[in-house]
Amino acid sequence: MESENQTSLTEFVLVGIPYPPYLKGPLFIFFLLIYLLTLFGNLLILLVVVSSPQLHKPMYWFLCHLSFLDLTVSSVIVPKVIAGFVMDGGTISFGGCVSQLFFFHFLGCTECFLYTLMAYDRFLAICKPLHYGIIMNRRTCLFLAIGTWFGGCLHSVMETALVFRLPFGWRNQVNYIFCDIPAVLKLVCADTTLNEMVTMVDVGLVATTCFFLILISYVYIVSAVLKIRSAEGRQRAFSTCTAHVTVVVTYYIPLVFIYLRPGSQDPLDGVVAVFYTSVTPLLNPIIYTLRNKDIKVALARLSSKAP
Repeated sequence: MESENQTSLTEFVLVGIPYPPYLKGPLFIFFLLIYLLTLFGNLLILLVVVSSPQLHKPMYWFLCHLSFLDLTVSSVIVPKVIAGFVMDGGTISFGGCVSQLFFFHFLGCTECFLYTLMAYDRFLAICKPLHYGIIMNRRTCLFLAIGTWFGGCLHSVMETALVFRLPFGWRNQVNYIFCDIPAVLKLVCADTTLNEMVTMVDVGLVATTCFFLILISYVYIVSAVLKIRSAEGRQRAFSTCTAHVTVVVTYYIPLVFIYLRPGSQDPLDGVVAVFYTSVTPLLNPIIYTLRNKDIKVALARLSSKAP
């Protein structure tokens, strides 16, 4: 009976965020503009780093991965949101829902690990400058980057399998802007307490561990920066770190709000999801461009070469 219920459900309806009819056009333009700017901003970061030999350093190697993650996670979610405004409500196949949930958590968890790596990179560069080149060589950077992607994949495979092994009934309206664990679990015809607890513990463990490691790194970084005698040296060190701290904060606050409250029915979850999936991927290239002197110099040099 359970397998019959599960296979009889062929599609989901993504309800998204309720809005009055007169906002349909402005919201369509808003999300389309956000998406196009996200693609442009992150592709620009990738282009600047790849085409600038002076940026071929571990810090910018990891930044390229972050930009690729941001434009990919945005592409997994936002086009379907935009299509929903055109078709008066978005539908997604059962397989599409599975894929969307998998890739969202795969990319999101990978990004969580990547932020931790970026903090470790800054720790080595500022606190262990004499050993930095030896430790963060090309082979190590490649190994660490692959590790983040592999860890994110393992996390997502487990979470996705736990959700879609459960039976679904006739309800197919996902009260969310995309297929995510908390929203999809509400459609399951079975007790989801175990899934909710596993999700909270799993996501909470990953997020808490990564955040704790980032925090420790920055305690050492701040201590080392304060010992730098020249004001210019301190300012340069802080400028590269504050950009990373800012994007970490914009990443972790929505994550904690959505996933560390099992069984939440808060309508604000949908609003936070919009910020998390649409706005944050746009903010990251802006933050790094405005706060990073090397990126600004490389961007200016690239602009001067353009015809």
